[in-house]
Amino acid sequence: MDLAEKLSSLPARPGCYLFRGEASEVLYVGKAKSLRSRVRSYFQENGSDVRAFIPVLRRQLVDIETVVTATEKEAAILENSLIKQHQPRYNVKLRDDKEFLSLRLDARVDWPKLDVVRRPEQDGARYFGPYHTATSARRSLHLVNKHFQLRTCSDHELTTRVRPCLQHQIKRCPAPCVFPVDRAWYAEQVRAVDLFLAGRHDELTKKLEGEMKAAAADFAFELAGIYRDQLRAIEAIREQQRVVQTGAALSVAQDAVGLYREGDRAEIVVLRVRGGRVSETVDLSYTGAEVEDVELLAAFVAQHYGDPLEGGAPPPDEILLPALPEAAEGIGELLAERAGHAVTLLRPQRGPRAHLVAMAADNAAHGFKQKRRDAEDIEGRLAQLKDRLRLPTLPRRIECCDISHLGGGDTVGAIVALVDGVAAPKRYKQFHVRDVEDGNDYGAMREVLARRFRRGADEGRGPDWDLPDLFVVDGGKGQLAVALAAAHDLGLYQLPIVALAKEKDLDGKQVVDRIFLPNQKNPIELRSHSAALVFLARARDEAHRFANRAREQIGKKRRLHSELDDVKGLGPKAKKALLSALGSLAAIRAADDATLLAVPGITARHVHALRGAG
Repeated sequence: MDLAEKLSSLPARPGCYLFRGEASEVLYVGKAKSLRSRVRSYFQENGSDVRAFIPVLRRQLVDIETVVTATEKEAAILENSLIKQHQPRYNVKLRDDKEFLSLRLDARVDWPKLDVVRRPEQDGARYFGPYHTATSARRSLHLVNKHFQLRTCSDHELTTRVRPCLQHQIKRCPAPCVFPVDRAWYAEQVRAVDLFLAGRHDELTKKLEGEMKAAAADFAFELAGIYRDQLRAIEAIREQQRVVQTGAALSVAQDAVGLYREGDRAEIVVLRVRGGRVSETVDLSYTGAEVEDVELLAAFVAQHYGDPLEGGAPPPDEILLPALPEAAEGIGELLAERAGHAVTLLRPQRGPRAHLVAMAADNAAHGFKQKRRDAEDIEGRLAQLKDRLRLPTLPRRIECCDISHLGGGDTVGAIVALVDGVAAPKRYKQFHVRDVEDGNDYGAMREVLARRFRRGADEGRGPDWDLPDLFVVDGGKGQLAVALAAAHDLGLYQLPIVALAKEKDLDGKQVVDRIFLPNQKNPIELRSHSAALVFLARARDEAHRFANRAREQIGKKRRLHSELDDVKGLGPKAKKALLSALGSLAAIRAADDATLLAVPGITARHVHALRGAG
């Protein structure tokens, strides 16, 4: 059957469609509440679909496959599954380059605590977030730790501590690790934290006011003071939140979505409205979004409120959008199933809801333009640095190396990376120096740089090992000479390398930063507020911090090293089980096979490994 016949026989029912190219490659997957009208719209000569890829898609299209579903909800579920399975070339893949944090609270364990986690798990615990900046996540954690009486120590510390820690001394923890604490009261604190992080501040305020009055009536003034401080913390947060709704809308949780775009760059802002107040503003930037607004919003909703185990945000009661995506009712049903309550997608035309969407759009436009100004400012600073150091290209990626050791031992080399002036931790690298005698800083730097440059010259290493636009070493002429030698040994004569050193000025009264360039006798002295110096100083300071941390980790590992670590075939869990059960290395050595096998998790293989090591 050719395409024309398939188009004429399409059913007017909900479902999904797959556009296939040569060798049955899936080019695009979509959903529709009417397959007939939606699929045909792609082939109308004067249609309203102005997406840039449509003409290309038409040229590459070989076949159309459709899958009929019973409901729009099933179509939304199937579309999501098909996109994950086939990864079609022309479907929108929104990426924000961020790893969001969540807060985890497990009320089922003894003495629950609040933890920061990167990825939620399906473990029965309560997760709050995701928080779209680490600052907002840690601010919420700080508020809970300051005003609500939950422990902050690890499970190991909880079971082994013999006297209370500082948190108890400053009245932020009842110290269940040491003292008998009323479990019912502690459970009330856990419940209060749940309400606080869920944004149910009205309910929590009423609860705390009642408990404060009851405590005061019982002359438990210290307990009443705790409730009073918690109420003040809630009120302080509420004062920072803008009131945008009154009346019946107070009971409805809403997310208002605003969109602003220029070409393929888009800014989406979500105003989270809880209890009639804007509780949080989420600002997300995307590039490569060469699709119409409706499809961009559909992709955003599907991914932003996606699988909670993949960092999806919990859906509110209402999602207010500037345009409704295809099969909006089915998407709402799918989100309702995830959320456990009704979820409605709306495109408000007038009234308070429309005002919220307009406010979100204003914030999106402001965020887009502010980020563009920031990017232009970065461009200007990088251009100034390029001119000042006479670099061949704009130094978008800068790397800096520092060597750290303790009394000549535990020597490590650390290399950090800045991309467009911002630290890029995923590109950080650390090297444990092994082939150089202790205290030889020049030798250590040469070893580290030789290893880094060799991997950068190896094209098979991947983009994380690509050589930077500018390499900086912490030090003066000596360090610069070592870095140049390491690069030239590998034929890297075009790699720009400079050294940054702190030295006293001519009067010997003030310490200034000087930059040493290859084949130039005198260094360049930059003013402390120079835009060109900002990036170099930032890279140097970050390299120093990262090198010290790496050296401390190596030193700690060496100090805590046990003979059990050298036993091949004995993993971390087995070592922990043996030490927990028998108490010491001497006891493990003295134990017979039966005693060792009685330890949970220890098998004959582990015993054989221990005997072989002995």
